[in-house]
Amino acid sequence: MNAPQKLLSSAPLLEVNDLKIHYPLAGSLFGRARRVVYAVDGLSFRIARGETLSLVGESGCGKSTVGRAVLRLLRPTAGQVVLAGRRIDDMSAGGLRPLRRQVQVIFQDPFSSLNPRIRVRDALAEPIRNFGLAADRADLERRLHRLMDRVGLPREALSRWPHEFSGGQRQRIGIARALAAEPDLIVCDEAVSALDVSVKAQIVNLLGDLQAELGLALLFISHDLAIVEHMTHRIGVMYLGKIVETGTRRQIFVRPRHPYTQALLSAVPVPDPEAPRRRIVLKGDVPSPIDPPKGCRFHTRCPYVFDRCRTEEPALSEIEKGHEAACHLNARPAGENPLLGGTFA
Repeated sequence: MNAPQKLLSSAPLLEVNDLKIHYPLAGSLFGRARRVVYAVDGLSFRIARGETLSLVGESGCGKSTVGRAVLRLLRPTAGQVVLAGRRIDDMSAGGLRPLRRQVQVIFQDPFSSLNPRIRVRDALAEPIRNFGLAADRADLERRLHRLMDRVGLPREALSRWPHEFSGGQRQRIGIARALAAEPDLIVCDEAVSALDVSVKAQIVNLLGDLQAELGLALLFISHDLAIVEHMTHRIGVMYLGKIVETGTRRQIFVRPRHPYTQALLSAVPVPDPEAPRRRIVLKGDVPSPIDPPKGCRFHTRCPYVFDRCRTEEPALSEIEKGHEAACHLNARPAGENPLLGGTFA
């Protein structure tokens, strides 16, 4: 799979500041206070033009909810989402419409994300027409042909129906539809998780090639660290609605500084099964987002938990330039920090 290309710019295209998405539950018949699902609970990150940021973590950690907030498919409870210098989280539907072409999405299931009742041509032409991108009918046709060429599908496939394609081909159509609007940012929500292993590699390589050619920024949401390693510039590791570690690809994979990150990495398959590595098996289940633990949210499963973890929530603190982790162990001297030893990937 292709390694990520050099960034086109260091200026942020997308800024997410202290994002919170809470879902209130129905109150009790006996007058108990309404409970809240803390799906995302104070999360911040930036994405530069031409950059890939991957959000990773177990199912239910809130990463797809973040993607929907960036797409404005839901309105945040608090915080800000700023796109190309303009705040969009509180923007009206009318004001948001011209900005929607800047952010597009590739969904997880390539079949259900396509309308089975319309041909590929109409699916790809719809965003072009909606945003007035084609000068005339001939220009529309040229754009459709160019889209098919870019995603590696024959032009004659434009006249076919979604059910006539394989899963990998349907995902290429989904990518073409996202590209049709000429966006600056694409949210890839588990975009390869439903595909076979060999097809995953093809789609990841395609996304890398398109990013290099078009200068796209990607928000890549995934639970698959083996895929993430080959296509990202930076990584945000999420646990129970919060980012617990963020850094460059090398920082996260070579020098992880949060026990949750280390546990995730220790489960990634490696080409040489005889290579020395330390497997970390987490005990227990992820706590409920309705009632997250006090202190560090990971302390109920952490193999290194101590008293401070149970009472004081750690803040994201800089370990080195561009690398932050939320763990009290990093405040200890190196000789007393168990995170500094071991091989994980």
